[in-house]
Amino acid sequence: MSDIKRREFMILLGGAAVAWPLAARAQQPDRVRRVGVLMGIADDPEGQARVMVFKQALHALGWTEGRNVQFIYRWSAGDVVHARQFAKELLDLRSDVILANTTPIAVAVRDATRTTPMVFVQVTAGVVQSLARPGGNLTGFTNFEPSIASKWLELLKLVAPNISRAAYLFNPDTAPLFYARAVETAAPVLSVKPSAAAVHNADEMERAIEQFARASDGALLVLPDLFTATNRRSIVALAARHRLPAVYPARYFAASGGLMSYGIELLETYRQAASYVDRILKGERPNDLPVQQPTKFEFVINLKTAKALGLTLPPQLLASADEVIE
Repeated sequence: MSDIKRREFMILLGGAAVAWPLAARAQQPDRVRRVGVLMGIADDPEGQARVMVFKQALHALGWTEGRNVQFIYRWSAGDVVHARQFAKELLDLRSDVILANTTPIAVAVRDATRTTPMVFVQVTAGVVQSLARPGGNLTGFTNFEPSIASKWLELLKLVAPNISRAAYLFNPDTAPLFYARAVETAAPVLSVKPSAAAVHNADEMERAIEQFARASDGALLVLPDLFTATNRRSIVALAARHRLPAVYPARYFAASGGLMSYGIELLETYRQAASYVDRILKGERPNDLPVQQPTKFEFVINLKTAKALGLTLPPQLLASADEVIE
């Protein structure tokens, strides 16, 4: 081989050696992104349903588990102390973004990091600086406005017109207190005497409901709260035992045997949250994504429970329900 041809061959070989790693890198898939999921409720069918909707929505946006995304789950089951520990674990595991549900859980993540992005759901607006410009590393989807308390009380009066008292159940350690204040404001307008049932554990809850039910013409209003969500089956059972008409803030209470619920479509919120997680993983900043308020609500009646309580529901109320469980 002549010197000229030998030099041309070496140049060609050297160029191929440089080009090969570039081509190989181009064929490598994007790095797997880590999505931390910190749920305030337990790892039960209700929690799994929300997570599944979230994952399916992300999959539709191009994120496939095991290929370009990994999900890391933590379930606090109503325990805020555990939530703080889990928030740190998700950060130690280098989550690229964290999904957090309910206000106490979002606060736990917010207090643990000012850099890792967080998308929250079912959270009060006070967690962020403003809805349009949330600031910092968090954004998401809010829960109810306090004015919904009037709607809950109106529904109780419609199904049980003779009620004159309403106990509103919540845990002051985990519930946003403006719901309680809203009930206190709305109740006198409907000729209902409000009664705070502030409880911290299951034993206190049982005693409070039992004591309230000793007098007649009472009803139960269950406020949005990590505690009430976690203890929903016990609450529904206590309301049935003491024959209290009750209204709840989410469909899963009615599906568990509660009389009726009025609240946001939770699964839709998790679909929306997936779109924000997708945008953050693709480079957008949480600060540039405005906090969204709920737009879809659902009214659910458990007709079987109504019959067990001896309640005859107005036909127009049944017609207005999004779902009637028989």
